[in-house]
Amino acid sequence: MFDMRKRQQGRIEGPPQAPGHPRPNTCCLCWCGCCKCLWNEDRRERAERQTCTKMDSIEATEEQHPTLDEVIAWSRSFEMMMRSPEGRDVFREFLRSEYSEENLMFWIACEELKKERNSSAIDEKARIIYEDYVSILSPKEVSLDSRVREVINQSLAEPSSTMYEGAQLQIYTLMHRDSFPRFLNSSVYRDLLNSKRACLDT
Repeated sequence: MFDMRKRQQGRIEGPPQAPGHPRPNTCCLCWCGCCKCLWNEDRRERAERQTCTKMDSIEATEEQHPTLDEVIAWSRSFEMMMRSPEGRDVFREFLRSEYSEENLMFWIACEELKKERNSSAIDEKARIIYEDYVSILSPKEVSLDSRVREVINQSLAEPSSTMYEGAQLQIYTLMHRDSFPRFLNSSVYRDLLNSKRACLDT
């Protein structure tokens, strides 16, 4: 019992201080988040990584270059473009120019939530999606009708990985019918298409 108490005390106090090296600012009340101990900093870093959106992950990966056939195929199928990380990247660039980038970001966040199986992670991701894209206080709020919002609000008490399916479908349909036709006529898409054709001619 005495040995166990000593080990616990050792974990709280941290390693012995080396000569000439000040001990880091640690305390035994790290859960409060008020100190700058190494454990707290590591916990904050993990939290920041966990709240990254899928689109952040896509941007962080090595840049991919779609082929001409792939770029042409996007014009025939919105679904095919949405399945392609490169397609979503180009579409996001266009949506940013129309100040509607949040629609795609919301759709991707919902896709990630549907893949989640851990209940704690589901609760956290569902809350983040609500705060980022559903709350009327958010600058990134997406356009949802009252019926869909009511379904979401009723699901908040017991979040699930599929609680945003209705809202996700509504935003998907909006992008397909409204944004996608303009995207195909935009300079963003046409410049990409022409650059791919030029590569074949050289």
